Amino acid sequence: MLMTAEQYRESLRAYTPRVFIDGRNVDSIVDDPALQPGLNAIGVTYDFAHEASTAGLMRATQADTGKTVNRMLHINDTHDDLLSKLEAVRLLCRASGCAQRYLAHDALNAIFQATHRLHQDGRTEYRDRFLEYLARVQREDLTLGIAMTDAKGDRSRRPHAQTRADSYVRVVEHRADGVIIRGTKAIVTAAPYVHEFLIMPCRSMGEADADFAVCCAVPLDAEGVTIVARPAGRPGEEAAGFSARYGQSTGVVHFEDVFVPHDRVFLDGEWEHSGFLTTTYASHHRHSCIGARAGFGDLLIGAGVHMIESNGLDPQSHGHVRESMVELIRLVEGFFACGVSASVYGLRDPAGNYQPEPVYANIGKLLLANQIYDLHRLAHYVSGGLVVALPGPGEDHNPSTAAIMETVTAGRDDIPAGHRARVARLMEDLTASYTGGWYSLISLHGGGSPEAMKREIYRQYPLEERRELVGQLMDRGVYRPTASTVGGQPGRCCSSGCRAPVLPREKDSPAG
Repeated sequence: MLMTAEQYRESLRAYTPRVFIDGRNVDSIVDDPALQPGLNAIGVTYDFAHEASTAGLMRATQADTGKTVNRMLHINDTHDDLLSKLEAVRLLCRASGCAQRYLAHDALNAIFQATHRLHQDGRTEYRDRFLEYLARVQREDLTLGIAMTDAKGDRSRRPHAQTRADSYVRVVEHRADGVIIRGTKAIVTAAPYVHEFLIMPCRSMGEADADFAVCCAVPLDAEGVTIVARPAGRPGEEAAGFSARYGQSTGVVHFEDVFVPHDRVFLDGEWEHSGFLTTTYASHHRHSCIGARAGFGDLLIGAGVHMIESNGLDPQSHGHVRESMVELIRLVEGFFACGVSASVYGLRDPAGNYQPEPVYANIGKLLLANQIYDLHRLAHYVSGGLVVALPGPGEDHNPSTAAIMETVTAGRDDIPAGHRARVARLMEDLTASYTGGWYSLISLHGGGSPEAMKREIYRQYPLEERRELVGQLMDRGVYRPTASTVGGQPGRCCSSGCRAPVLPREKDSPAG
């Protein structure tokens, strides 16, 4: 059953999680004002699957079952599925800022691949368990929180060597009916308002870290789970027209001796497979991040156009404005093009699904991570100083200042001053507020730091093939030794060496 946004909300009432926000215990995750923007953003992923104009993109048919599922829970069957997912995420994020639910798609595809490898390695039970779990998630149209990033503690130490053992989630006890896990995940997107958590390792584990090589599913309100979260967006702030409606909460999730039955465990101590699961998820997720930030870029481009028009400028005759808009477009469509390439050149895994081509996926994510600040700068440039100079909306209806404020906000005669003010506040909300800073940081570090992308690009790029290419050219005589490299010694032109140059006699020198 494909739920609507309202059904999604109501389904969460069946859960009673332990959630803290700003030092207080949340009584109802569905009704708490601090979480409404996050619930609204997730809701878009549900409602778009029912709207006629977007349902074709937001629905997918699972090949092995023939069932219709939400695109955010689909296992990619073709290259087209990769491209459709990329476009769906862009569509969702241009409406909500960050739709969040695409992380479930990325994790499900990665676990699908990892459990196949485990199956090939003789651990068939993991594959069977996961396929049953996947069928239930798709059937019930659930939202999953991906608990991957551990607290990590001292970054110079491996998980097993941490002085605070709870810095990483690990298995602390094996029972006949399941496992007991303990530890802390530091950054879990949408943590307070998901149905379940998918716990995954955040790095390649060594043999000594086998207890930390765990992947499993835990309900939101499982006994022993505590969520410490931040508000979603800027709820209740009058100036935050966008992020008071759509936002994202992230949470610290602590697992204190949480029991996980065997049918929800998909990796338990097989440390050799942890690296594959981590990097495979990274490729899927960085591909999704490209679509997400392209959607955010669409908002900046659109707001920039409105600000330029309201300011009375014509890009056709004001070259500096046109150049900045072209640069903004180039950046957004440039990293999105990497996402398209990663889709078209996607790789079919032995498990049967498709994953994004990792080099293009990582390059696209690296570009957007480094360029997010340029996107903000360009949006500010074309908008002007009103974005941060405009007083709050409380002045809009103050009879003592209304005339003054209309003088400030008025631009072109044919565009209402109120429209210019609303667009300026939208631009502030997206780029120069708490929300703007959040988008910058989550773009830089979300899905892994830039260093992680660089390492993966270097690891995955066909450097040896390029090396052989040049070697073959040399073998065919394209490169021939020159006098400056005889004997392999730079600057040596013959086997006996060069004679010292004859210096001019003193009487012949210019100063003589």
